[in-house]
Amino acid sequence: MSDTPFIARGFHAKRANAAPNRLPPGQYETRDFPVLSAGPTPHTPLSKWDFTILDSSGTSLRWTWDELQALPHDTPTVDIHCVTKWSKFDTRWEGISVDTLFDAARAKGMADGAFIVAFCDGGYTTNLPFSDVTGGKAWVAFGYDGAPLPPEHGGPARLLVPHLYFWKSAKWVRGLRILQRDAPGFWEQLGYHDRGDPWREQRYQGDP
Repeated sequence: MSDTPFIARGFHAKRANAAPNRLPPGQYETRDFPVLSAGPTPHTPLSKWDFTILDSSGTSLRWTWDELQALPHDTPTVDIHCVTKWSKFDTRWEGISVDTLFDAARAKGMADGAFIVAFCDGGYTTNLPFSDVTGGKAWVAFGYDGAPLPPEHGGPARLLVPHLYFWKSAKWVRGLRILQRDAPGFWEQLGYHDRGDPWREQRYQGDP
């Protein structure tokens, strides 16, 4: 599942003097990378791993691990912000832009939508507006800090949506479902905000 406030192992906060324009309200900087999950860590062999995009008509497009690796790679360096109030600056990732995946889906005749739901090993889901995962804002990430993404941080692949709270960057992601109407995911059904903008402190339902 994605990062959540319930389990934190090996977390020692380091409060540095962060530039105010990089640190959202209510956050503090850490140089650790806390591990937070709501369930056990899945371990899917790469030979059985795949990634699927589905649209509302039931049309789908699937990549095996090797097929995904053959797509163009990006190497974004981004700040990330957890709803539990830690932020980590200049994190280095490797992955496939969601734009690249949707371009392939459109070439197959699949339609865009207004929202997506990311679904994952372990049953986790999270919903996002289509506009928050397109336009160079999101990736399916499989590398972190120059190495394969560790399972405890969502490997072999996780969604990376760094401009939103990190529970939206779903761990162990296996696909995206394109929808015309919003469909709240796991944490959203339990009271977390539907969008999760850290600069507006959109932590819970009812926050602006």
